[in-house]
Amino acid sequence: MRRTPFLALAVWAVLAACGSAATSTTAPPATTTTTATPTTTVAAGFPVTIETATGPVTIANEPKTIVSLSATATEMLFAIDAGDQVVAVDEFSDYPAEAPTTDLSGFTPNVEAIASYAPDLVVISFDPEGLAASLTSLGIPVIHHDAAKTIDDTYTQIEQLGAATGHVAEAAAVVGEMQTAIDNVVESLPAPSADLTFYHELDETLVSATSATFIGQLYSLLGLVNIADGSDPDGFGYPQLSAEVILEADPDFIFLADTLCCGQNAATVAARPGWETLQAVVEGHVIELDDAVASRWGPRVVELLETVGGAVAGVPAA
Repeated sequence: MRRTPFLALAVWAVLAACGSAATSTTAPPATTTTTATPTTTVAAGFPVTIETATGPVTIANEPKTIVSLSATATEMLFAIDAGDQVVAVDEFSDYPAEAPTTDLSGFTPNVEAIASYAPDLVVISFDPEGLAASLTSLGIPVIHHDAAKTIDDTYTQIEQLGAATGHVAEAAAVVGEMQTAIDNVVESLPAPSADLTFYHELDETLVSATSATFIGQLYSLLGLVNIADGSDPDGFGYPQLSAEVILEADPDFIFLADTLCCGQNAATVAARPGWETLQAVVEGHVIELDDAVASRWGPRVVELLETVGGAVAGVPAA
């Protein structure tokens, strides 16, 4: 398959997904913190050492001034009730509404601008231009969480942020609620009369995601068959499909994760040459997703699964 650059936000999201996810947390003597097992019960306490994929990070005291340069981390921090400790977030952290959005960038960071907030913890999902090392040299702890590869990675990252911010119980509660909600979505779906196929669109150039990616694995939880899986011989995870491949596959569902960035919707899909005959178009199974929800790996993945599950539930059972 051919491959072209995505729009800016999509580029960073998919490249992050190729990185390693957070592992477990350990602690100095007399302190218990999270492990890679997402259901682990942990105790709050400082100092605490978080074992991330990029190495250990020690946080001496409960952070009071947190800067988040990751939209997903911002959502996680507010979900675990650490929002009052967050003093600044990056330009793409648009959720929740009360997040203190600034013009800080996690992609082209300005170390002086970040340091001006006097943070005692910075959370990032990319490390461009040696950002983590620069901040660490100033005595600022940095937690680097790459994009999750699996839902368990998401749980681990939430638990790690809980340990790092003094919100262990709240983080455990969020993880438990997510697990229950996801189980409920999966268990509520009737068995379809046949395997249901889908196409997930990241942008209007027909870039998609395979089952090996985080988003692809979410679809797999619902038993859907990904038409992009046979179009990624290099294992990149995000192949650019051709219109011919999509038309030949004739998916049962089309999920659009480019409604906000690229103005795509059911009408624009139906207007593409030849697409008006696709099963998904004919049956009204072109599902418009919220780009931000579909591109992040935090607590709102439950919303995404509920949206997809709701669409699938409308198909007659076996």
